[in-house]
Amino acid sequence: MSHALIGSRALIWMVAIAMAPWVVADDRPNILFIMSDDHTSQAVGAYGSRLAYLDPTPNLDRLAEEGMLFENAFCTNSICTPSRACVMTGQYNHTNGVFDLGGRIEPENQHLAKEMKKAGYQTAMIGKWHLKAEPAAFDYYCVLPGQGKYFDPEFRIQGDKPWPKNTIKKEGMHSTDAITDITLNWFDEVREDDKPFFLMHHYKAPHDFFEYAPRYEEYLAEIAIPEPKNLWSQPQFGSLATRGAKDEMMPFIGTSIGRRNPRRNYAKHYGVDSWLSDEEAKREAYNIYMKHYLRCVKGVDDNLARLFAKLEETGQMDNTVIIYTGDQGFMLGEHDYMDKRWMYDESQRMPFLVRYPKSIPAGSRSDAIVENVDYGPTMLAFAGVETPEYMQGKSFREICETGQEPEGWKQEAYYRYWMHMAHHDNPGHLGIRTKTHKLIYYYGVNYEGKQQTPPGWELYDLVNDPTEVVNQIDNPEYAEVAKEMKQRLADLRKRVGDDGSHYPAVEDVVQEFWDYSDEDRQKAIKISHEYVQAKQSEK
Repeated sequence: MSHALIGSRALIWMVAIAMAPWVVADDRPNILFIMSDDHTSQAVGAYGSRLAYLDPTPNLDRLAEEGMLFENAFCTNSICTPSRACVMTGQYNHTNGVFDLGGRIEPENQHLAKEMKKAGYQTAMIGKWHLKAEPAAFDYYCVLPGQGKYFDPEFRIQGDKPWPKNTIKKEGMHSTDAITDITLNWFDEVREDDKPFFLMHHYKAPHDFFEYAPRYEEYLAEIAIPEPKNLWSQPQFGSLATRGAKDEMMPFIGTSIGRRNPRRNYAKHYGVDSWLSDEEAKREAYNIYMKHYLRCVKGVDDNLARLFAKLEETGQMDNTVIIYTGDQGFMLGEHDYMDKRWMYDESQRMPFLVRYPKSIPAGSRSDAIVENVDYGPTMLAFAGVETPEYMQGKSFREICETGQEPEGWKQEAYYRYWMHMAHHDNPGHLGIRTKTHKLIYYYGVNYEGKQQTPPGWELYDLVNDPTEVVNQIDNPEYAEVAKEMKQRLADLRKRVGDDGSHYPAVEDVVQEFWDYSDEDRQKAIKISHEYVQAKQSEK
């Protein structure tokens, strides 16, 4: 064979390699996506909440100090499975079909993992998965079954048996420690040095019922946890939908810290002494609840130190886009609520911190509105991959790197919670959140258009009322704002494709009470009376 032919073939081979998606592996960053379950921004020190002085997350705060903190990162549906589905697909829940905890994402629709793998990344999913189907789009997985257990956790792994029969169990371990151990082992034994990696590292903590590792028993033991002001009286908060006519539905809406909701409250859950006054019981339950929660958070933060140490040890810390978030926010006593599901900021807002010193300025912040449907496109952008057309989210890599919103960037977040009155007694609702205002529409029916609670609207001025305690919907001074926000909500629904066709019986109710005439309001009052009578007859 002639030297010329050899040289020609070598040139062709080099050109082919140059065009291959993995050739720029050395130039592209690794991507580490860390997600905790129910870790809200109020419990991240860098967000400066009432809990910041407790210094709950010193290792996590490093990401904010050396990267960017997003102040307005929102989930589109504040519940575990739907939120994770938004991240994995880049689509809103009415598009990806995961409306509630019963949803699943099949391997062919695990788009983020598929796109990363196609781009030449080694992919792995470790920890809480909660999307039911096998995470087969990943090169490697080791995931909790469903919600998983805090102690002696079992994991589903790849193996000779069909999913989900291949399992391992981490005896004597707390899940947070076990998940970190599995990831560290992946770095040591599975990691391929010739490819960049895309790793989803997901903790179960601090999901309820907040079972922390025994070593944290004394953490915060002697500390009185600061209370949110709206834990107590807030007479202008809420609406017919969340309070009922003349507050008659207060015992039936939202899991409470104190005894307000007799069916489900934390005073009862923690066995607070029955002889204590309601105020004393609420305060004691709040402190127990918060200490359990923050002990779980402490476990996550301590394990992040181990994970970051591994990146330092392998020389990958500064060559890795490190993202930290929660799958949604969480109510830490605000409005006398616990859990998530609500569209109130504590539940809708997620922490979102990103560190990549090669292009993201240290100590930067952004108030740009981003949603969890945007997370996948953003990670793909850092990997050099254009957002696929089937994804509804948009990359905000440019915001990460410049601090500036590109022309035409979204100015509102969409929200929809579908699981009407399930588990924690939250009515079905949808809404719009801008940088200055929030409009929530509680339509209040299940998928069949039944189990109706009174529909109602709530409007909050987030500039003058950031803790959302004064509903301005009936204030004449806000009439124009309410009208504008309602139109923006209608337009936003069209833009994201939530046309109501998924559950027509629900959409009928949405449209029936949209204008909320005096007649509608009187009907809502009647529904309130009927609901209370039905609940009382159950006793």
